[in-house]
Amino acid sequence: MSVLIAIPARYASTRYPGKPLVPLTGASGQSQTLIERSWRAAMAVSGVDRVVVATDDDRIRDVAEGFGAEVVMTSDTCTNGTERCAEAHEALGGGYEIVVNLQGDAPLTPHWFVEDLITGLRAAPDAGVATPVLRCDGAALNGFLNDRKHGRVGGTTAVFAADHSALYFSKEVIPFTSDTYADADPTPVFHHVGVYATRADSLAAYPTWPTGPLETLEGLEQLRFMENGRKVLCVEVEARGRQFWELNNPHDVPKIETMMAAMGLD
Repeated sequence: MSVLIAIPARYASTRYPGKPLVPLTGASGQSQTLIERSWRAAMAVSGVDRVVVATDDDRIRDVAEGFGAEVVMTSDTCTNGTERCAEAHEALGGGYEIVVNLQGDAPLTPHWFVEDLITGLRAAPDAGVATPVLRCDGAALNGFLNDRKHGRVGGTTAVFAADHSALYFSKEVIPFTSDTYADADPTPVFHHVGVYATRADSLAAYPTWPTGPLETLEGLEQLRFMENGRKVLCVEVEARGRQFWELNNPHDVPKIETMMAAMGLD
């Protein structure tokens, strides 16, 4: 199956305007923009036919082309990254069997997350979409709970059935557990990693569906697939000692830079 990775990036983020162009400093002191680090993460994935940055902003286009990325210009009417990926795929003439939406705010995404995701979707012909989930240890779960206690969204969690089909995604911490966990303890809570591998037919259908109440309430684009009856497969991935976090707000910058320093990532 042919695979396209599209990295949707918009300048006018509600929570963090200009986010794709924010510089992040690595372990050696080297500074690269968020969009460049996300592109480099995509380029490290094996078994991919093409990687493009999908944007509606000339500033992002200029920076991305400057570091060697292929850019596809999309409209400014896309409401989320999945719609932008669908538009980019169409602009390229279609033809890819799987389109990976590697969102432009996930520079710490390890290549094996995406590789496992593609493998999982190929093995599940009844699924229209696949997305990775990472079991939280106690430290991660307690961090999520502390964020919610202080009114912050620390990440998205997922619950899924025995066959790993998604039951729900939420910015609340689900499922509820009354147990307490030490930092290294495994927990029953799974962190959703915001990467999607989508079959071409499901991706093409996505922009034709109206935004549903759950997507509106949670602000989570993957819920539109579920609200329209498409199976979303949750693929459990292994951290292998890597820390993972998405850049959603300005206060995430020092957190990600600290993680990069700890992991020795330039």
